[in-house]
Amino acid sequence: MTDVRIVFMGTPDFAVGVLKNLIQHKFNVVGVITSPDRPSGRGRKLNQSAVKKYAFDQGLKILQPTNLKNDFFLNELKELNANLQIVVAFRMLPKVVWQLPKLGTFNLHASLLPEYRGAAPINWAIINGETSTGVSTFFIDEKIDTGEIILQDEVDISETDTAGDLHDKLMEVGSKLVVKTVKLIQKGKVKTVIQPEKEEKPAPKIYKETCKIDWSQPIEAIYNKIRGLSPYPTAWTIIDNVNEIIEAKIYAASKEIVKHNYKIGTVITTKKEMKIAVKNGFILIDQMQLPGKRKMNTRDLLNGFAFHTNAIAQ
Repeated sequence: MTDVRIVFMGTPDFAVGVLKNLIQHKFNVVGVITSPDRPSGRGRKLNQSAVKKYAFDQGLKILQPTNLKNDFFLNELKELNANLQIVVAFRMLPKVVWQLPKLGTFNLHASLLPEYRGAAPINWAIINGETSTGVSTFFIDEKIDTGEIILQDEVDISETDTAGDLHDKLMEVGSKLVVKTVKLIQKGKVKTVIQPEKEEKPAPKIYKETCKIDWSQPIEAIYNKIRGLSPYPTAWTIIDNVNEIIEAKIYAASKEIVKHNYKIGTVITTKKEMKIAVKNGFILIDQMQLPGKRKMNTRDLLNGFAFHTNAIAQ
């Protein structure tokens, strides 16, 4: 069995779960590569990545390059003398980096490749109304998410799962799949499968305009979009409240399929409930955020804010 010296590359919480499982299984992680600290918030305080915080607590060697082709960084990486690199939710690697270790560089991707290649596979799986997805490990090559597949595992998506729920499911299953992959590599028993070039369902990066709700869409599409963008980056809508225009974020919703005669987009409120008329029913807003306010359950929000009887969601 080959001894592995691992360099781990990742940034967000999703990657932390995987790194934590590697440490718990006593693998030799000789270094962690993560994004540089970035200023955030009103005070522009430097914010460390989730991976950096965990790696620091574990006493691991941390590198934070701004340029992955920089000679100084490449020399530091070579000095770690790793023979395997693992990438989880990081950035695209140049060839000079991914071809460096003897045993290769593999990536964990949150979909059943070749479906949902790209930056936001978790969000798009729910937005598109999938009932299942999964995780894949594959050896990195020159293109994005196209390398030879090592292992895959499937995960069910419930009708009420949000992107946050699915994130946690996939992190747990994915962390186990990474450990299985490392063990196969150690034993020299990896058998890869070449991906087909064609991708049926892309998962491109999501921008603010992607998140705007189109209330003329079918009720299922709207419902899936809200949960597929929750808790981040969050679906939003414009509400014409007659005497003001409100940009509201919607974090949680449910659906009511029923015939009605309301105009599409009509906002209907009681003291306890807010719903928006759509084709074949209503979207019930369970949790939302108004400008300058905190995220609130709709019932609490309606205790201190009143929508006009002629309010329309646009």
